[in-house]
This record gives sequence, C-alpha cells and structure tokens, in this order.
Amino acid sequence: MTADPADTPAAIDQVDLWVIPTDQPDEVVRELRGLLDPAELARATGHDRAGAPARDPVLGRRFTVVHGVVRLLVAERLGLRPAELVWRYGPHGKPEPAAGCERIGVSYSGSGALAVLALTGGRPVGVDVEEIRDARVATRVAERYFPGAEAEFLAGSDSSAVLAERFTTLWCRREACVKAYGGRLVQGFGLPLAGPAPLRLARPGALGEAPCVVDDAPVPGPFRAAVALLGDRPFRLRRHRWSAMSCANQIA
Repeated sequence: MTADPADTPAAIDQVDLWVIPTDQPDEVVRELRGLLDPAELARATGHDRAGAPARDPVLGRRFTVVHGVVRLLVAERLGLRPAELVWRYGPHGKPEPAAGCERIGVSYSGSGALAVLALTGGRPVGVDVEEIRDARVATRVAERYFPGAEAEFLAGSDSSAVLAERFTTLWCRREACVKAYGGRLVQGFGLPLAGPAPLRLARPGALGEAPCVVDDAPVPGPFRAAVALLGDRPFRLRRHRWSAMSCANQIA
C-alpha cells in the first residue's frame, strides 16, 4: 500500500498542549497577577462602582492563573518578557500576539479548576476544555442545537453519565473548531462532529472556506478537551503539565 504523502512524518504538524491546574497557592496567584496587563488585571480583580468585588473571588483567582500562565508560556515561545507581550483581538474576540502571530498559533480555554493552552508553529488553532456537563442540561441543549447525527449519537447512550460525557466531547470539538476560525459559536452548530476522532471537516459552512482537522485531547479528571487546526494536514499533540515549581524562574 502506497503511503499518503499527507500522512508522512514531515507533513504532520505538532501542537504543544499545556494542561494548567488553576487552583494555585496564594503566593503563586500573587506572582502571576503581577504579570497581567491593565485590562487583564481589571477583569481579574473587577469591582463594581461601589468598590465591592464584582466577581466570585475563586473565579478571579482562576482567571489570574490562566492569563498569567498563558502570558508566561506565549512570551517564552516568542522570546519576549511577559510584560512585552501585547494581545490583539479578532472581530469575535479571538486573542493573538500583536507581534509574532505569523510564527505562533495560540488558543486557550478554562473550565473550573483546569485550563489548557495550545501552541502551534503558526497554523491557526482552537482549543476548548469543559468540565463534564449535567446530563439534563446536555439533553436540553442537544435537542435544540445539535444536528441529527449528533442527537442520535447522544440518544444511543446507555446511561446518563455516558450521555453527559458524549455531549461534553461534542461541545469541546465544536468550540475548538469555532475558535480555530475565529468565528461565533452559532456558526458552528451545523458542523458534523459525531464519530471517532480525528475528524477532517472539508466544508465548515458558515465559518469559512478552509478545511479543518479536530481531535480529542487527553486531560485529567472530570473534563474533556479538543484541539482543532485549520487546513487538512494531520497533527500530533505533545502534552505538557504546567506547575509553578517548574516555572519558578519565569515567574520571578
């Protein structure tokens, strides 16, 4: 059998997937807060007009960890100091480095106590992580928004736990694809995402004309995750786990 040139090692792109626990000790949160730009800091420590905290303190801490660690890792990849990293945002809010975006693809996501960051060598990327949803919520959302094949896939679940896992997997795939294109979630509801991964989507519909490859990503605990890249070349994941100990010199 002749090998497909698109599947040779030279044609397979690599995605560095960082898994980031977001519940960190006070001292780590303080150090990471010092890396945030003014807009990030305002969101992390947001207060209302009366000066009272406007968000759950736990969510604020997790936001700080996600955005501080992303800043560390992206800056390191670009050869910058964290403070030198400036973000720009697409029409639907997708962030990318203002300088060096042609050399790096970036996407990140957080859910509960876990976040993920995907980095590529410039190929547009989307990543999503979600804590496994309640089966009742999954059923309501799927009945309203998911195409027929996905609804049938969920309906074939032999327990509520399996249904919840399947729904969360499909949701992550959809979010990852939408983020790769820099689009809106509503544009991704018609994507055919049921079936074994990786999936190659030749016709993304409202999201754009380029094809997309999406795969599930291994993450710990009660979470599911997916990564999507624009283009039809396959990719492999190289998984890393971030820890404050391993990055102490960066934080300092």
